[in-house]
Amino acid sequence: MNSIQKTAPSMLEMERINWIEFREWVPAKINTVLLPLGTLEPHGVAPNGTDILAPVAMAREVAPQVNAMIAPVIPYGFTGVMDAYPGSFTIPEDAYRDYVRAVLAGLAKNKFKNIILLNGHGGGQTAVLSALAQEVGPETGTRLLVVNWWSYCSDVTLEVFGQDGGHGAENETAYIIAIDPALVHKELYKPEMATAIPPPNTWSAYPFPSTIMLYKEGQGYPTFDPVKAKTYFTKVNDKIARLIQETIAKWDIAGL
Repeated sequence: MNSIQKTAPSMLEMERINWIEFREWVPAKINTVLLPLGTLEPHGVAPNGTDILAPVAMAREVAPQVNAMIAPVIPYGFTGVMDAYPGSFTIPEDAYRDYVRAVLAGLAKNKFKNIILLNGHGGGQTAVLSALAQEVGPETGTRLLVVNWWSYCSDVTLEVFGQDGGHGAENETAYIIAIDPALVHKELYKPEMATAIPPPNTWSAYPFPSTIMLYKEGQGYPTFDPVKAKTYFTKVNDKIARLIQETIAKWDIAGL
């Protein structure tokens, strides 16, 4: 008889293990799942799939720290003002909402107690996901946390780069450089590719005139620094892991 006690499943990605191993580990030994979500849209000289690649990489880094499985990414999202650019996709809001709801219900059916949505895309998608968490939690008896990583880690952006970031700007570009520098084409970059996001009730445009959207005027232009990119990647992932750990611990303390 084999007396070796396994301390982890062979893989943490749900699609890479079979049903027998899944049954052994979920929920008896693992009751948390990370669900990456993104979309396809332009990000300056970073790839169109930045909003997909970032939360997937984040899930892979964070999962061992929080004892979680990783669900397959939901790659198509509710894009909005950037969907006119080549290679972009927008899923109608109703279809997107229903699909994500079905995925969350499926994860609950598979006996995960904690569902952590690692969202890589902003705009209207953040509101949809927040609303779904409030609806699906009571319906399924699960505990849900939605993390919009770039916003939650804005303090890390300031710490590492000394200024604010933006869409397709210093912070997102750096995160992708840390994943794979070959995906970022510095040679194609021009500062005029960036535009500051307008203050509310000043002006709006469809499509937005730039694929790099700065949160603050004059801040967030990509510098393509590989050392800072690695530092940023590590600090972001560590902060996300702490948030998940602390949230689950507080849920447990409250007996929820």
